[in-house]
Amino acid sequence: MLAAQRAAFGQQPPDADKRIQALRALLKAVRGRREEFVRAISEDFGGRAREETLLLEVFPLVDAIRHTIRQLPRWMRPRAAAAGWQFLPGRARVIYQPLGVVGIIGAWNYPLLLSVSPLVSALAAGNHAMLKPSELAPRTAEVLARIIADLFPDKYVTVVTGGQETGAAFASLPFDHLLFTGSTRVGKLIMRSASENLTPVTLELGGKSPALVHSDFPAHTAAARIMVGKLYNAGQTCIAPDYVLVEAGAREEFVRLASQAATGMYPRLVDNPDFTRIVNRNHYQRLRGLVADAALKGAEMAELNPAREAVNEQNRVFPPTLLWNVNDQMTVMREEIFGPVLPVVTYRSLDEAISYINSRPRPLALYYFDNNSKRVESVLARTTSGGVTVNDTILHIAQNDLPFGGVGASGMGSYHGFDGFLTFSKKKGVFLQSRFTTLGLLRPPYGALARRVTDFLIGK
Repeated sequence: MLAAQRAAFGQQPPDADKRIQALRALLKAVRGRREEFVRAISEDFGGRAREETLLLEVFPLVDAIRHTIRQLPRWMRPRAAAAGWQFLPGRARVIYQPLGVVGIIGAWNYPLLLSVSPLVSALAAGNHAMLKPSELAPRTAEVLARIIADLFPDKYVTVVTGGQETGAAFASLPFDHLLFTGSTRVGKLIMRSASENLTPVTLELGGKSPALVHSDFPAHTAAARIMVGKLYNAGQTCIAPDYVLVEAGAREEFVRLASQAATGMYPRLVDNPDFTRIVNRNHYQRLRGLVADAALKGAEMAELNPAREAVNEQNRVFPPTLLWNVNDQMTVMREEIFGPVLPVVTYRSLDEAISYINSRPRPLALYYFDNNSKRVESVLARTTSGGVTVNDTILHIAQNDLPFGGVGASGMGSYHGFDGFLTFSKKKGVFLQSRFTTLGLLRPPYGALARRVTDFLIGK
């Protein structure tokens, strides 16, 4: 497949018209066949709210494609660059060239968005693409493979389905660029495989994204917005708030308000199509283990199950759970949670809270709640994260003109919008020599004039 795509790309890289045509076809398919994706994703999860798939996957994807179609002619234009005065009247410019064949490895938690959104950037940049969806969402992968096959010839875009062995083989191919979305553990393996071919990588990983609430911010607003972001997709979101930092005296109030917010959104859990299931039993058991380990080591908790329904591995309904009195000996404070469990950490001063965040691996997202602009700017300057939403959660990922990507343990590289176009392009510098140039004076054999010019250029 790779050889066929590379040969096709070599014959005629896609021009602007072909790129826009491909994006319009993709847009029409995503909109027209969205109910297929809704059903497939719900089946993969054992139950996921239709509205969550439409709002968190279909709409951002449709919006990104429309934005890309509108902006692509501008993005593709060569950019004039200033030539050094010493080289005038020569000129310089930057052109954007497709890389060739790119590989994309998607993630199971948002199996449509995190597979096709990078594809949008890759096609916009003029590449051919091979896509490997996650094997943990097999029904979605099948639908995606069928739809892509209907839209594009295999030598242009193709979907590869299969398990871990297929994924490992895919990652070892000598792509011109490889984008992976998933865990930090697997990201290390992907990078190791890619290094054998010197394939450049973009890694979209995860980590423990904090939500920091200042005591001056309305507590009920912060609690409600944090719980919305936490409980989307039952917490199975790479940029979900992983833990929250509140001032020591405000902990009890936050727990109370967060509990009210969660039970208000989900008065029932099992008999509620709005509450998403955990993707499989292994992940369910992992979450149970995190909570049990925290309780064994002294954490207190509130398990929010308003209707007192039976929640278990069979129905894969995991109740929203708040933890407090947590510490770093607990696994829940060392590993990304990826579920509806929210530890509440207390701080005595803003400096202490920032130090707490900075002493840990750099997160994919940070959420700060404060209406004081000077403090907001200070927190932004003193912390490092992949992205930030101020006074809410999640929303920075939906901005088409903002880059999305991690830093350090949460990933490398970025995409979305123009940054995605750049990720999958070669930014080529071009110098155009003039018919007339004084640089001929600096050729051997060097004489007194060359020495004087050299002294002038370097300076005293």
